[in-house]
Amino acid sequence: MKAHILYVEDDESLSFVTRDNLELQGYEITHCTDGKAALEKVHEQDFDLCILDVMLPEVDGFTVAREIRRYDTEIPILFLTAKSLKEDRLHGLRLGADDYITKPFSIEELILKVEVFLRRSKISAPRSPGRFRLGGFELDHENLTLTHDNESLQLTQKEADLLKLFAESPNQVLKRSDILKQVWGDDDYFLGRSLDVFISRLRKYLRADESLKVENIHGVGFRLRVEEGEE
Repeated sequence: MKAHILYVEDDESLSFVTRDNLELQGYEITHCTDGKAALEKVHEQDFDLCILDVMLPEVDGFTVAREIRRYDTEIPILFLTAKSLKEDRLHGLRLGADDYITKPFSIEELILKVEVFLRRSKISAPRSPGRFRLGGFELDHENLTLTHDNESLQLTQKEADLLKLFAESPNQVLKRSDILKQVWGDDDYFLGRSLDVFISRLRKYLRADESLKVENIHGVGFRLRVEEGEE
């Protein structure tokens, strides 16, 4: 199955090179040069991944991402930005983006990240359905839902992948580097900050059950503490 990617970039030279290389990798690309056109496309078509420039004419990339997340919590979103400020990166992640690439970037780096995100989405060979019990919660990894007291929360793909990793190893310390490599596909400083944002999200989701706690093991990683008798 050919993955369909929404690519939003107003730089004519950069978009030509990037689109050409992605198409050479076998991806179907829909390219928009401004945020308004991108919003029209996301309401008309289904995409497997979105690559968004932050600084766009008409409507900025953050607004486009926010609109995408209103109705699709699963699709991976990758930001391309000339901004390197930590606050900009964290703002995008809080909107539900999966990662950032700062301009100038290498095409090889972009293609690698695209492959990593699509590998975790339904476009690539899906794993068998996985359901996990965590205290009073049930994680349905395939359908990206977390259910508690008959109320279901829709997760993003990365949130579900991260929670699944903890669910497979309750009460065990998971190293930051291992988490990053398994969920993000790489281990660097800014991805580490992304992990911190996602950990905060999981803590918020799980706080309804006092038997569950995501602990920070300083200098090492994290552990999902599940009190005995509550698993």
